[in-house]
Order: sequence, then structure tokens, then C-alpha cells
Amino acid sequence: MSDDERAIRELVDTWMSASKSGDTAKVLSLMADDAVFMVPGQEPFGKAAFATASAAQQGMRIEGKADIVELQVLGEWAFMRNHIEIAVTPPGATQPIRRAGYTLTLLRKNTDGQWQLARDANLVSATS
Repeated sequence: MSDDERAIRELVDTWMSASKSGDTAKVLSLMADDAVFMVPGQEPFGKAAFATASAAQQGMRIEGKADIVELQVLGEWAFMRNHIEIAVTPPGATQPIRRAGYTLTLLRKNTDGQWQLARDANLVSATS
């Protein structure tokens, strides 16, 4: 495994850990300022909208895992296909909302040599 692949895998692990702990600032640091997210039923949105949505989720308990199915590094860009399983429990709820599915993510190495999420197409949907 190359250093770039290792760094990207660490980014995914850090993202998941920060999401579980509610560390939105850490998650935001892992994405480029011009990041674009695409999810079913919504217009594409950027980092600011992601931050706003994350703030609205404070107090939710998040558990999940991400399994990298495919990862290719192509110079200063990389793409990965992930399978994600996530359970979100709102405050006061007894049962989590479960979602699972695939994402296709483009990553870009920034000027400091750090990998950041640049584009993300999220196909995660509700599960039972």
C-alpha cells in the first residue's frame, strides 16, 4: 500500500471517528473549501451547507462503518468507492435510523500535501 493510499484510508477513519464524536470542525477540515456533495433528491451542495446541516444534528448519536471497496490514486487526485452503514439516533429516540449504501468520492491533495474530499456522490438509503 502506498503512502497516499494509507493517508486516504486514515482520512476515512478520521472522518468516521469525528462524525461519531460530533467533531464537526474536524470533519470540515477533511474537505476542500470547494467540496461538492450530491445526494438523492437534493441539489448539489457545498461545504457551508454541510456545516449548517451538521450543526442541526448536534446531540444525535452516530454509529457506523465505512469499508473502502475500491481506491485508486492518480497523481494529485484519487477516487474511492465506499460501502457505508450508519445508524443515527436522535436525542430522546430509542431506535436508530439506519442507512446503508455506496458512495463515490473524489479526493484531491491540497498544497500542504494533505488529502481532502473534493466531490462526493452519496447513494446511501434507508434500511430496515
